[in-house]
Amino acid sequence: MGAYKEVSQTQLLPDTEAYRPLQLDEAALEAARRNPEEGAVTPHAGPWTSDIVKLLNGALATELVCVLRYKRHHFTADGLASPKIAEEFLVHANEEAEHADRIAERIVQLGGEPDFCPDSLSARSHADYDDSKDLKSMIRANLIAERVAIESYSQIISLIGDKDSTTRRLLEDILSVEQEHAEELKDWLAE
Repeated sequence: MGAYKEVSQTQLLPDTEAYRPLQLDEAALEAARRNPEEGAVTPHAGPWTSDIVKLLNGALATELVCVLRYKRHHFTADGLASPKIAEEFLVHANEEAEHADRIAERIVQLGGEPDFCPDSLSARSHADYDDSKDLKSMIRANLIAERVAIESYSQIISLIGDKDSTTRRLLEDILSVEQEHAEELKDWLAE
């Protein structure tokens, strides 16, 4: 049968010395019992927790800058189509604020500290702030920021992989909303 050896009629095992049966790591379970003060951070988190917190703080800064940009655009949008779009800017701002809250909560669960420092916010953000005056420029700036967020979340999700499934699922959920925002903005730009 090639690279597999037959164990029974229904089960094939890899024909390699590296094969290990699927079983729990009892030492890690015992370590989880001994350190309840670490909350959600268990031995499975491995050495990546501080790296993940750093990535999440970059995402947090991005979301906060997006909230500020969308809020500014909401209050300053002007023109014939602006009332409808300005209201959507506010919806997007609120969704970005919710993303920031969820990311900050996850950072705390991982034993980190969410960085809300306004002095370094735009430097840590992946997306830019924008103070455009005309509606089309506002839409374009928000579309670019959403595309940057999509790319950064995609990269973070790939980096995390199976190292932290909870964070990965959180970011996948946020990514889907960012993709919806980008499609909506693309449609407005085409109008």
